[in-house]
Amino acid sequence: MKTLDWETVRLFLHVLAATVWVGGQITLAALVPALRGTAEGVTKAAAQAFNRIAWPAFGVLVLTGIWNVFALGDQGAAFEHTLTLKYVLVVISGVTAYAHQRATSTARLAVYGALTGASALAALFVGVWLAQ
Repeated sequence: MKTLDWETVRLFLHVLAATVWVGGQITLAALVPALRGTAEGVTKAAAQAFNRIAWPAFGVLVLTGIWNVFALGDQGAAFEHTLTLKYVLVVISGVTAYAHQRATSTARLAVYGALTGASALAALFVGVWLAQ
């Protein structure tokens, strides 16, 4: 049997949190149109339920992301530039998710939701790119 180390724990937590943050957004985006046709407030209740796990997952992503950077050490200029891109995408994802949560108009909900999903997917892609 292989030895369990902190690198494995760190990676597991980061991937699990990304699954919740990114995968949950995709799932919720697919469910919202179906939920709109049901009882009043169901869409909002589903979004609030998702937020209860999404924000802790986002926090775990940020913390394990910082842990990842410290564990990897200096990787060179190209890596650092790509990492900066990931930082920007993560900040955009978090800020637009917060704006989406606070939005009151349908148009703002749509715009912030789309920006959150797109930036989260882009951050995930860049994260995989960095791992290569």
